[in-house]
Amino acid sequence: MFQDITIEDLAARKKGEIVLIDVRSPSEYAESSIPGSINIPLFNDQERAEIGTLYKQVSVDAAQERGLEVVSAKLPAFIKEFAAISEKKAVFCWRGGMRSKTTATLLSLMNIHAYRLSGGYRAYRQWVVAMLEDMSFEPPAYVIHGHTGNGKTALLRKLKQMGYPVLDLEGMAGHRGSVFGDIGLRAHNQKTFDALLLDELLRNQRAPYVLMEAESKRIGKVVIPEIVMSKKDQGTHIRIELPIEARVQTILEDYQPWEHPEACAEAFAKIESRLHRPIAVEIGDSLKNGNYNRAVELLLLYYYDPRYDHTEEQYEGSEFTTIRADSVDEAVKAVIELLPQPGSGLEPK
Repeated sequence: MFQDITIEDLAARKKGEIVLIDVRSPSEYAESSIPGSINIPLFNDQERAEIGTLYKQVSVDAAQERGLEVVSAKLPAFIKEFAAISEKKAVFCWRGGMRSKTTATLLSLMNIHAYRLSGGYRAYRQWVVAMLEDMSFEPPAYVIHGHTGNGKTALLRKLKQMGYPVLDLEGMAGHRGSVFGDIGLRAHNQKTFDALLLDELLRNQRAPYVLMEAESKRIGKVVIPEIVMSKKDQGTHIRIELPIEARVQTILEDYQPWEHPEACAEAFAKIESRLHRPIAVEIGDSLKNGNYNRAVELLLLYYYDPRYDHTEEQYEGSEFTTIRADSVDEAVKAVIELLPQPGSGLEPK
């Protein structure tokens, strides 16, 4: 028979030691799951809906009978997917109930061992929330500031690729944090963001420091937990300043507005009334005519820069180090020079 494993036991193991398999339906998996898990659904979305309706409107027996019919028809292919995974496995569903129990039992009968995650995804979500509320995160933060287009996100991602400890909050949110922020992206919900964030915090618990952007409390659909906001407020502040031409180019490379003209127009419509009429008209015309360089330049100068200047007032009294550079790559080198070097006494303990 199968064996249960708790969230705590799973977290204590090395990353990747056990392959996590979500046996919920594809839509449940897409809505939120455990980071790194794969989806081998016992029922697809239509089958789940049908069985759920039978459960509610007919009887438990009718639902179980239909579930057995569905599983029996797909059993060979279902087992084959699990057999192809050579690593240790743990299956889970919503509450650690019938779907994961059925899966683990069937696998056991076929001599394929798989743990069942006790409490399922619901227990995992409760654990994530509790950890984010109660855990301590010791590494100090280097906080990257700068007007929109100064390449803060690009800078952090380049540093992360180089092996520096980075909390990419916008990446975890699937959103860039502005009215145009979800263009070309799939915004994440709070459950997914929290799970990804906790993974990163645990991974960097012993880092000498972390780098992060000076985000507001909310990014798109998600709210940043206090554990990160307090770390940001107490951090070492670095301001990036690039020429306006470089800022425009950074925005164009990131957003590629020519690929999403309708989404850009819809986003601009939400803020159009906040701009002086002549400026708003010119931005709108530039977007319609594909003159994206001009549209971005005007948005930066007349919308985003004033808003950022107002936001930065909350850091009044904080000490800033300003880096003036001609490109993101140049700014990356300058930031590295500000970071503690090996032998400085700030290495992981």
